[in-house]
Amino acid sequence: MTPFGERLRTLREERGILLKDMAADLGVSATYLSALEHGRRSKPNWSFVQRVIHYFNIIWDEADELQRLADLSNPRIVVETAGLSQKATLLANLLSRTIGELSDAELDAHVTLLELARKRTRS
Repeated sequence: MTPFGERLRTLREERGILLKDMAADLGVSATYLSALEHGRRSKPNWSFVQRVIHYFNIIWDEADELQRLADLSNPRIVVETAGLSQKATLLANLLSRTIGELSDAELDAHVTLLELARKRTRS
């Protein structure tokens, strides 16, 4: 499951909306919506995220967060390390080999560390 897919499912279930009904309202198939929720589809495009935002009448920060989650929800990632240090290549390879073995706590720790680094580079 992707961050966007998990949030989408939570929003739908909190409101008691059936997947098939939401799919019909958004103009997509139930199969597509299910695959999106389960992380078997690529990240949704901007237009689809906007339809979801309007469908749930989401505003401000929650809408921004949903868009951020969509941007971080590509289930098939390629990490390009050409031109980076050997440590960057090592990290990418180790992560690709071990990510499925990490606990939730370990994943949380890595996410926190990387988000801090991302914020630092944006400042």
